[in-house]
Amino acid sequence: MTAPSPGYSITIRVVTPTTATVAADLATAVAKAGGAVTALDVVESNFDRLVIDVTCNASDAGHADSITEAVAALDGIVVRNVSDRTFLMHIGGKLEVKPKVQLRHRDDLARAYTPGVARVCQAIAANPDDARRLTIKRNTVAVVTDGSAVLGLGNLGPAAALPVMEGKAALFKQFGGVDAWPVCLDTQDTDAIVEIVRAIAPVYGGINLEDIAAPRCFEIEARLRDILDIPVFHDDQHGTAIVVLAALTNALRVVGKTLPDIRIVVSGAGAAGQAIIRLLLTQGAKDVVAFDSRGEIHPGRPGLDRSKTWIAEHTTPTGRAASLREGVAGADVFIGVSAPNLLRGSDIATMAPGAIVLALANPDPEVDPAEAQTHAAVVGTGRSDYPNQINNVLAFPGVFRGLLDAGASVITDQMLVAAAMAIADVVTPEKLNASFVVPSVFDPAVAPAVAAAVRGVAKA
Repeated sequence: MTAPSPGYSITIRVVTPTTATVAADLATAVAKAGGAVTALDVVESNFDRLVIDVTCNASDAGHADSITEAVAALDGIVVRNVSDRTFLMHIGGKLEVKPKVQLRHRDDLARAYTPGVARVCQAIAANPDDARRLTIKRNTVAVVTDGSAVLGLGNLGPAAALPVMEGKAALFKQFGGVDAWPVCLDTQDTDAIVEIVRAIAPVYGGINLEDIAAPRCFEIEARLRDILDIPVFHDDQHGTAIVVLAALTNALRVVGKTLPDIRIVVSGAGAAGQAIIRLLLTQGAKDVVAFDSRGEIHPGRPGLDRSKTWIAEHTTPTGRAASLREGVAGADVFIGVSAPNLLRGSDIATMAPGAIVLALANPDPEVDPAEAQTHAAVVGTGRSDYPNQINNVLAFPGVFRGLLDAGASVITDQMLVAAAMAIADVVTPEKLNASFVVPSVFDPAVAPAVAAAVRGVAKA
């Protein structure tokens, strides 16, 4: 069982007798069931009974049910109801629109709307570039998805993707001060997506593509970059690559190795895997081997699509179609953006001394972090309950903040590298160690540093 997580936080409202041990009894029941109590709140008190909210973290939905059953089994305890705190957070959505200007009287209305707004419309018609200065385009990003690759859940469609896009927009605002809005499209036709995004682009200063399945995501991004005059950024590709490069840069500092001299094994050849490989190669990596569910990717393997053909041509496979377990033997670095539980600690033990493991499948990594830590020098995951969380929120808010501030029309590999180095350098030498190779996602220095780095390249 995985560790209890705030993502599966529940509040059990119970009616209890007024005994001196009731709080301890409730906490003990939750603990014995494997939960983690985070709060016990008395919400109602009478001479003969109490109403108590027991808030705790579980490891999954089934575990939450087991905890509830353990509490209900206590003598004298009646469970009144159970609230899933994650679902409560999502009631009515996570976003709202607020005006930046006050509309207190007729004078305000005359300037914000008719007749005054007509003058602003005419100014933009005469000089379209003024839209960046005089409208929300200056600070607004569209978070675009077709729902075909939602998190690790698969093709759920646009409506089921919306909570993720809302969350993404909230992170844009919280960490980068960027106004972002979900655009969930009810089509998975590449031509239709490109045309729809082209048509709505006048409103936005940037496009963030999200949770679009490979290989269509590559074509969609490439075509939009060709036809739009605003930056287009597929976060599943480039955001992940930026943060992986940042983490690897600092991890190599910890173990005293350099990128051109190491062997890197990448598990996963989708959007993230290809982008990571591309960015590592631009920084001087020379020995990279990629694996997918069918084994090693090499030029002689039949059935490769365009993106995997590119990987085969630009990496250094052995050509033996070795399994991933065979492939990691002797490697200096393992990067996983694929599926859970592909490796064991014994596989990590076969890696080179000072091994680095970045196992990013979520919620369950490619190898159990505790097992990996026994053998590797540095271990990172996508999870928040282990050290070295490799999370895209370290990148995308600052990247778009810098792009919008610079009025950029494109995004380049140089900007991606600059963003990665900015993230890495937030971890100063006196802070750097094997358990801290990337800063916290809540470090207020991260987004401004990334924005400044991207802005500097964009204006160079």
